[in-house]
Amino acid sequence: MRLPRSPARFALALAALITAGCGSDGGSGQGSELTVLAAASLTGTFTELAAAFEDDHPGVTVNLAFESSATLAEQVTEGAPADVLATADEPTMQLVVDADGTAADPEVFATNRLALVVPAENPAGIDSFTDLDDPAVDYVVCIDSAPCGALARDVLDGQEVTNEPASEEIDVRAVLSKVELDEADAGIVYATDAVAAGDAVRTLAVPDADVVPNSYPIAVLGGAKEPELARAWVDLVLSDQGQGILLDAGFGPP
Repeated sequence: MRLPRSPARFALALAALITAGCGSDGGSGQGSELTVLAAASLTGTFTELAAAFEDDHPGVTVNLAFESSATLAEQVTEGAPADVLATADEPTMQLVVDADGTAADPEVFATNRLALVVPAENPAGIDSFTDLDDPAVDYVVCIDSAPCGALARDVLDGQEVTNEPASEEIDVRAVLSKVELDEADAGIVYATDAVAAGDAVRTLAVPDADVVPNSYPIAVLGGAKEPELARAWVDLVLSDQGQGILLDAGFGPP
């Protein structure tokens, strides 16, 4: 099951989902529900992993919620009940650690890097990252509080791009959607999202994207109602099977 990606709707849906799940047996087997909160850039891989996890744990339902890492961290620190959190950078996870929100130290399970995407037909004729400095170019990025936005801002500043983005989106999936729908001339996303988009976009290089890739940490949450299943999920993500799925999607190794 996947929850809504609007922050307000996400919070309400998560609360309703947890309330509905309170009637489960509370154990790590038949009728149990595992709630996993994950960065939007993990949508494809974690959906695939959830299917594998449910196959290996009959009777267990994995509830997935994908949002910007900042939104997820805020929900957790405000008390939203969940079992596992995976963010797109370590500073955001550290906010949860500092709030005593994790049951154990987070573990890095993947890395990612930025990519510049343009619509398949590339109507603006963008050839390189420096073209973003043209005031006629409407490009989009993630909000600064999201890891993809903070990283994009660092690159834009480093390349001395003074043309401001046309919009700042809640997460990387929203950025990609605008480009796919020809609602923006370009967007700065993660390489994995560019891979997932396939022929819907063209991918261009981002300067120094490989120098400081984002590290993705995962942790069992302190308020986990299913701590054993939560640990099993983390183990799956870190396993050869999980790492293979992540690598196939374009993620780098931890």
